[in-house]
Amino acid sequence: MTQTTEQGAAPLEWVNPLRDPRDLRLPRIAGPCSIVIFGVTGDLSRKKLLPAIYDLANRGLLPPSFGLTGFARRDWTEDHFRDFVKENVQAHCRTQFNDATWEQLARGIRFVRGTFEDPGAFTRLSDTVAELDRDRGTRGNHAFYMSVPPRDFPIVARQLANCGLAKSTEDAWRRVIIEKPFGHDLTSAQQLDEVISEVFDPDSVFRIDHYLGKETVQNLLALRFANTMYEPIWNANYVDHVQITMAEDIGVAGRAGYYDGIGAARDVIQNHLLQLMALTAMEEPVSFSARDLMAEKTKVLSAVRLPRDLAAHTARGQYSAGWQGSEPVCGYLEEKGIDPDSTTETYAAIRLDIDTRRWAGVPFYLRTGKRLGRRVTEIALVFKRAPHLPFESTATQELGKNALVIRVQPYEGVTIRFGSKVPGVTSMEVRDVSMDFSYGRSFTEASPEAYERLILDVLLGDPPLFPTTKEVDLSWRILDPIEDFWSTLGQPQPYRAGTWGPQEAVEMLARDGHRWRMP
Repeated sequence: MTQTTEQGAAPLEWVNPLRDPRDLRLPRIAGPCSIVIFGVTGDLSRKKLLPAIYDLANRGLLPPSFGLTGFARRDWTEDHFRDFVKENVQAHCRTQFNDATWEQLARGIRFVRGTFEDPGAFTRLSDTVAELDRDRGTRGNHAFYMSVPPRDFPIVARQLANCGLAKSTEDAWRRVIIEKPFGHDLTSAQQLDEVISEVFDPDSVFRIDHYLGKETVQNLLALRFANTMYEPIWNANYVDHVQITMAEDIGVAGRAGYYDGIGAARDVIQNHLLQLMALTAMEEPVSFSARDLMAEKTKVLSAVRLPRDLAAHTARGQYSAGWQGSEPVCGYLEEKGIDPDSTTETYAAIRLDIDTRRWAGVPFYLRTGKRLGRRVTEIALVFKRAPHLPFESTATQELGKNALVIRVQPYEGVTIRFGSKVPGVTSMEVRDVSMDFSYGRSFTEASPEAYERLILDVLLGDPPLFPTTKEVDLSWRILDPIEDFWSTLGQPQPYRAGTWGPQEAVEMLARDGHRWRMP
């Protein structure tokens, strides 16, 4: 492996000099490096980050000279921490557990005990990564994963700066990974960005939106731009409207302290759904480089127009007691840790318009919620009806609009809905049918977890799947007026757990002559 640099420039990615860049079969492998996880004992780390790092190692995508350091306040030895990592890897890893892979990974595992307020702990952290450089050959390349509440981002960033770990050099890189939310409104997002930018180089900041690491989201780009059949109809001439849904069947699931006061719109629409909308609506980029993708997504977000009547074209709700499957569940206000007078929404739906030639007059409906009918994330392009139907009305009474549905999770794939003649009948009777593509049936390899792709991209210094500062700012400019309007209202409209949201959301689409798609 060699590393190429320009004089005075930040170090570039590690490359294999024997690799033919045209050969798509050869994966890119991270060069010597380590990752430090703050908040390593939390749920995200235990269930996602640690298993993802192991799975990357098991797939041969991490170098032998790799280090993993956990930072937490627990009074653990390194052996105790290794046991903790192994236990969670075995419980949650996607690939089969391999003793040889684990032994190789375990030799680079370190643990630093301390609090974020303790400068001595960060001095010990600096000594630890220096030891990894010396003993494991990580060569000064270190990524810092902030799996911590947003309020702790500034203090961790400043402590890293004070102990000399924040800045890249000509020979080594330093990168920081920040979990959402990126603030709770535009002002707080800008303040957070100002603090982070003081400490880290702008190109060294990676904002994680795990939805962008999902294979199906990336397949959206392949579906659009690698196939000529879709481009002619991917516009206002043929598309009636677009529905983007992220539905969860769980409640707050022990996250009451985080969720109450944040709500569904800030938690999901501001990041996940607006990013999915931008990828759906953007023009074809010159390349899939970070700069070119950002340019096209930014154009879409800049062209978003809010509805004039927010009361008619936004909806919010709060789940009440009901049934989730065969189990009775309590309402949001009865959840442990939730203020009984809380006005935080657990369901949010909004209509947005995009003022571009391609999408003029096409409404985009975004919805998300907890305790809905089932867990699903999908993008549905609903097409206009055929301009002339030479059929009797009774022959097409069950015929809806054509639709192209990209299923992001859990059953990753694509569905096309269209009308077909019912076989066997003597008259012309047409009904809707579906044609399915499923990742599980079409490929022998299971889709990797989103965090595998995103962590590897950080280690490679490859940022196409990470939202930029500009995108974050634009997303808050879209959502803030809606949140300000909602703050003047009272209690969100209730909806029973296990249903698909409040009546207010149904009426929102009915005013436009549409219906929500039932996934």
